[in-house]
Amino acid sequence: MTSLVEADFHRLLDALTLCVLLHDAQSKAIVWANRAACEALGFSVDELIPLKAGDMTRPEPKYDRALAIAAMNRSATEGPQVYEWCYRSRTGSDMLSEAIATTVHLEERDVVMVQFRDISAEEGIKRKLRAHETRLREFMQDLGEGVALLNEAAEIQYISESGRRLLDLAAGDAPGAIVDHIGDEEAQRLLQQLAQAPTDGPSIPCRYRSADGEHWLRLTCRHIELEDDLRGVLIHFRDVTDVVRTEEARRAEARLLEYAGRYNAMGEMAMAIAHELSQPVAAIRNFVEGAIQRLSNAAPLESVIWGLRAADRQAEHAATIIKSVREYVARRDPNIAVVDLRTILSEAAWFVQLRAREANVNVHVELSDAPLLIECERVLIGQVVLNLAFNAIDALASAESAQKALTIGACMNEGQALVFVRDNGPGISEGHERLFDGFSSSKETGNGIGLSLCKSIIARHGGVIRALPVTAGGLECRFWLPLAGVTAAN
Repeated sequence: MTSLVEADFHRLLDALTLCVLLHDAQSKAIVWANRAACEALGFSVDELIPLKAGDMTRPEPKYDRALAIAAMNRSATEGPQVYEWCYRSRTGSDMLSEAIATTVHLEERDVVMVQFRDISAEEGIKRKLRAHETRLREFMQDLGEGVALLNEAAEIQYISESGRRLLDLAAGDAPGAIVDHIGDEEAQRLLQQLAQAPTDGPSIPCRYRSADGEHWLRLTCRHIELEDDLRGVLIHFRDVTDVVRTEEARRAEARLLEYAGRYNAMGEMAMAIAHELSQPVAAIRNFVEGAIQRLSNAAPLESVIWGLRAADRQAEHAATIIKSVREYVARRDPNIAVVDLRTILSEAAWFVQLRAREANVNVHVELSDAPLLIECERVLIGQVVLNLAFNAIDALASAESAQKALTIGACMNEGQALVFVRDNGPGISEGHERLFDGFSSSKETGNGIGLSLCKSIIARHGGVIRALPVTAGGLECRFWLPLAGVTAAN
């Protein structure tokens, strides 16, 4: 193999893109530089040789010549030394560099070879990343939402400061598993949500009661796999206790309002019900008096028994009326079930006919042949039918028409259950679209609360309610409800 001469080594080092300076191991003076170093610093080799550290570096304590000399000295005993250094070029521009000092034993003398490269851009990026990290940490510190990364066992690997605050974790507390912070009855549902975490976006939010039973958390999750050390389920959660309490208060108010509405409706029906009850009560009295007279006249026992049984049947009829009224008015907790809408209309029609009889209004009931199964609170839907029908009867009471007619019906309409209440009364001249918005009424003395309540009940059941003018005169109110097992359209 051909031996390499000194010039060959110079040519090899000049071919490097890495900057190289050779320093005398004793004096630390520059003895040679490759082409890349000369171009980066803007000096020729001859111009570099007499320069000192102060001539070609930034005047800062961390770039003191003694620190560089110490690194060069350590390279003789400890091997190559890496340190940060700032070189200053002929034009005065600074080049932040990563320098590696290596002691090399040559035949004539020992030298320290310093290789350096410009890391200004890298340091600039690092500074920006550190600044972004600091800002992000500050932003997340004040967030109302917690962020955490879970492993396959649902253990918290990382949690933001805001998350620690939401879970009431002290600075030194280990976060443990996320289910540790959820009520026992909610844990299985949470684990199921985490197991089904999507990869293309957040999951559907779910609410969970906290382990102390005092708070509610709204949680979404997403499966991520960015790097080998960053994979798992990313969760976002926030405290929604105030929201849940507000919703519960609104539900309680709605139940109270619904009860008040039913009670008010019964007040309006009191006269009709009293009239209806007067018939069986009078019949009972007549049958009992007849039985007493027959006993006094020593009539056959069979005729007395017949009179008492007839009185008993009338008493049972009266009891049925009272039971229907009591069941309608009684305060009840929400009871959602699948019911045939035709059954609700048939039950409501009995009350409507009582009220209509006093106003000389003919009631017609039109029901579809097929079942109309809906998931609802049957008392509330019945209340809507009664409110609409009673409004129509009140409107008909003041009408001059000789044939006052009210039609109540239910049928299938475009995949939904449709209920309509139609009258041939005077109707309203305008404002049909605002009739159910509250404080709007077709009555001269009405305040529209009943109609607003109807809209609220129908909306809670996923339906819509409308008022339409009838071509021949009158008003038709309609509401649509989704069939059982069919999701309501938004």
